[in-house]
Amino acid sequence: METRKVLSSLCYFSIFFAGFLFPLIVYFATGDEVTKRHAKKSLLSHLIPLIPTALMVFTILNDIFTMHDRISAITIISMIVLLLTWGFVVIWNIIKGVKILISE
Repeated sequence: METRKVLSSLCYFSIFFAGFLFPLIVYFATGDEVTKRHAKKSLLSHLIPLIPTALMVFTILNDIFTMHDRISAITIISMIVLLLTWGFVVIWNIIKGVKILISE
């Protein structure tokens, strides 16, 4: 198996073990343009869930500091959006990693 395929696929699979760190290292360490492109795509896909995570943290802190007795609707909605985003990103990374490994 080619090193380029393995590294490119590991960039996507790194969502399970190294987050955005592994694709970042591969992006700067490799000279192969195809591997760099996959490292960049996987890095961006690993960073996408940070947006809803920030929204959820903000809404939870808002609930805490306003001292409501119950959780607000926006907090529940942000939790649902975060879970859906993470689920989509994980599935997309698995599909992309497998596609690279089995491609000719």
